[in-house]
Amino acid sequence: MNPRASAVEMKNIVKIYPDGTIALRGVNFNVMKGEIHGLLGENGAGKTTLMRILYGEIKPTRGEVRVFGKKVSFRGPWDAIRHGIGMVYQHFTLIPAFTVLENLYLSLSAIEKVSLSDVEERVKNLMEKTGLKVPLDAVIEDLPVGLQQRTEILKALLRNAKILILDEPTSVLTPIEVKELFNILRKLKDMGITIIFITHKLKEVKEITDRITVLRKGKVVETVNTHEVTEVDLAKMMVGREVFLKIEKSPPKIGKKVLVIEDLWVKDDRGLDAVKGISLELHEGEILGIAGVQGNGQKELAEALAGIRPIIKGRVLVYGKDITHLSTAERYRLGLAYVPDSRTIGLIYDMTVTENSVLTNLSTVLSKLMRILWNRARSVASKIVNEFSIIIPSYDSPVRYLSGGNQQKLMVGREIIREPKIFIISEPTHGLDVNATEFIRKLLIKLRDRGKAILLISTDLDEILQLSDRIAVIYEGKIMAVGRPEEFTLERLGLLMGGVRA
Repeated sequence: MNPRASAVEMKNIVKIYPDGTIALRGVNFNVMKGEIHGLLGENGAGKTTLMRILYGEIKPTRGEVRVFGKKVSFRGPWDAIRHGIGMVYQHFTLIPAFTVLENLYLSLSAIEKVSLSDVEERVKNLMEKTGLKVPLDAVIEDLPVGLQQRTEILKALLRNAKILILDEPTSVLTPIEVKELFNILRKLKDMGITIIFITHKLKEVKEITDRITVLRKGKVVETVNTHEVTEVDLAKMMVGREVFLKIEKSPPKIGKKVLVIEDLWVKDDRGLDAVKGISLELHEGEILGIAGVQGNGQKELAEALAGIRPIIKGRVLVYGKDITHLSTAERYRLGLAYVPDSRTIGLIYDMTVTENSVLTNLSTVLSKLMRILWNRARSVASKIVNEFSIIIPSYDSPVRYLSGGNQQKLMVGREIIREPKIFIISEPTHGLDVNATEFIRKLLIKLRDRGKAILLISTDLDEILQLSDRIAVIYEGKIMAVGRPEEFTLERLGLLMGGVRA
């Protein structure tokens, strides 16, 4: 086969859902054999729908799909797998209590008759060829996220994937792990594997891809050679206007100490220590960024501060008042607000925009008889929607019908209009497009300039470095270092996030 022949041709792909939503409007998408092809677009642009069609999860309303020149119509992912397509999802599909080898055996035995020893031999050969080294006898839940991801890639390659779709593959990795992943992807490319790389990180798509296709509102804006465009060009294609990727901010005006965390210990859902003796301070007019790979105690720390997870040992002070054992409602009355790391936790998807707008502040819309005054609730919702430019079908629509960016704006906006003094926010732009990301980041700077104290928890290092006035690096529930952004290089941050003091 001609090395520059098409691996994937998707012609005039249209997808209309039963409720009338048009997700794709005649998309033409072409990926050459042996290239790394970036797929960019805002939330709701159609990237996921397009890849789900390619992987056989859903059928197009109209259009034609060809894989290595052959017209295909997949009945399900198993058909796509047989045609050499593999997909590694953002959220891994491994069994945590099983070993690496057991997970790989389960995956392969679903499509062919094979013994455990056969799988072990084949995996060892594959690891030797690709450099994807993983301890086969290790239990998945004991492995760092980077090695779990390698297991997912091995799983796809073991099933003879010639086309590999990677969905936001770097979102849970340290900078060092990202470099390692990119080295592996280049090696796979040299072996003739075709890679489709879906990401929101423009810097990374510029570094690793050969060509990039940009989607906007269900249509292809353009397919470009990576070396011929800048990050600014790509952002403008995605949004349709100029986007400021670097947020300008003035020097902080640090005020008095508002939050003190002393020797804090918190357990996770399994009863294991997740936060181990953390001590930190936060001031008015300051953004303190918590940098770390997902799963190192950030979630438990935030939940303990918000009052929704018990503190085992240590204490938390707000303006000198001990709030260690106060309820969430009492903490909120003292001026603390919390935005969780997941919209599925912060919002109730089947409730309306109006209902979700007042979820964390019901006392302002209750009558003396403890009934919700719906005209007042609608007024609150209207203020949030207007101030934060949220696009909604109607105030009575369930929030599940809002895009990810608009859901995030609603979740952030309902806390901000309460004028909190201390703002704890986790992963504020995770999974958002550049437009929504720009909006949220500018908003956080405005809050800081108004004297608010912000504890920013994020796995996005660009976000941490751009927004933070001080950075604290967390690893396995402990603070490895605290300092100003200029005191950290990406390399030093990566080592600290991996548990190496540098």
